[in-house]
Order: sequence, then structure tokens, then C-alpha cells
Amino acid sequence: MIDIPSALEERYGKSHLSYSSLKVALTDMAQFDRYMKGELKFESPALEFGTLYDMMLFEPEKANETYVVFDEQKIIDGLGSKARESKRPKMTSEYKDAVALMNHNAEKRGLKVIPRADYDQAKTMIDRLEKCGLADQYLSSGNYQVEFNEMIGPVKVKGFLDCLGDGYIVDSKSTKSVSKFRYSVRDFCYDIQAYIYTKVFGVDEFYWLVQEKTAPYLPAIVECSEETLFAGEMKFNDAIERIERFLREGGNPVQDYLKLKV
Repeated sequence: MIDIPSALEERYGKSHLSYSSLKVALTDMAQFDRYMKGELKFESPALEFGTLYDMMLFEPEKANETYVVFDEQKIIDGLGSKARESKRPKMTSEYKDAVALMNHNAEKRGLKVIPRADYDQAKTMIDRLEKCGLADQYLSSGNYQVEFNEMIGPVKVKGFLDCLGDGYIVDSKSTKSVSKFRYSVRDFCYDIQAYIYTKVFGVDEFYWLVQEKTAPYLPAIVECSEETLFAGEMKFNDAIERIERFLREGGNPVQDYLKLKV
């Protein structure tokens, strides 16, 4: 086996892997190659909301330093009477100028503009976590947004976990359906995350704190079973094997293909 961290450093300028890069390596090495080069970005409204939700849950002070809320009604209320009382105040030049000024000021301060609806939803979701007791039971103590950069076998893995408690790890996930979250674990390879986190920190207990993204925002605590951790370990090893072979054989992504049996 080649020295994977050295081969990665030589090819991509970084020697570590992440959960996302390992997940991509299970599907297509051409995509893995793009991801490692920074050409493949995972961006969507769902991911952006998840980032906002996690920051408001674990690092509320940082959220205040990162986001500014776009309050449409507040802007309308601040318009002159003529623009405010028009049939379509958002179509007036005064409204557009006010929005442009808000965005400009946010950019100057390094802030990201988010819709009022997203902020209110995240706050309401967190309020329910607190009222049902899950936040107090699983998040009241521990270290949040813990960074790691450690070797697992032949590879260096880098990332962050949400909450490192005393003998357990909690990872926050928002979802369409709590009852169908087990399929998300499989489809999005959350089991790889669970394996990486427990392996790096030597912890056996792993939980997902899951919450639905539609009202009334049903929350759940989902314990990761030994079977799921084992599945994550097998996927992790498969990804490493594919990456090692890819690098050893010259790293031509278009030569990759999957071999499946159903």
C-alpha cells in the first residue's frame, strides 16, 4: 500500500480526508478528484439552513457575528409613506435601494444575510428541543464543534463534531421525517461519520439528535447501534481501498467504474 497522506499531499496539496470526501469516494473517483481539487461544492438551501440551525444551537454568539436577518416587513415599515402605501411597496425604488444598502453593509461587515423565516424557524426548533428536555439531557454539558485531525489506520481524517460529552458523542441532524431517518443514515452515509467520530475519540456511545424541519418540529434522539457502526467501518474501509487504488494506479478518474451485485 502506498503512503496515502503523502500521495494526497502531492496531488491535491492537502494530506487529509473528510467524511464528505470519503462518501464521494464510494460513488465515483471522478467526483472524488473534483472534490479534492475544490471543484465540487455541496451547496443547497437545506445545507445552508442546517449550518444556521447548528450554529444557533451550539454557538449562538458566533451566529450573531455571522448572520444578519433580512426582515422584509421591517424594511417596508421604514419606507416613506408614498412607497409604504403603494400597492407593491417591494417594487418601489426606495425599497430596492434599502435592500441594496442592507446587503452592502452586511458585506462590509463580513455578515451573511438570511431570511427572517429561516431564523424564526431555527429558533422555534431549538425552543422545542429545550422544552422537551432533549437539549438539557444531551447538550447541557460537553464541548461543542470539536475539531480533530487524526490518523485512522493509513489515512489522516479531519473534521468537526457537534458535541463531545462525557463518554458519548451527539451529532445534530435536521430531517424531513424522523421515522425515515434510518434511511438517511444509509443514503447519506451518516454511519461513516459515526464510525470516524467514535474511532477518533475512543467513545462507544453515539447519538443523533434529529429534528423534523416542518412544524411542529418533532425531535428525537436516535442511538447508533453496533450494527450501524460496523456498517460505517466497512464503508470507510471500502472508500480507503478505492482511494488507495486510485492513487496507486495513476489517478485517472475516467477509468473508474463500480462493480455491483444485487
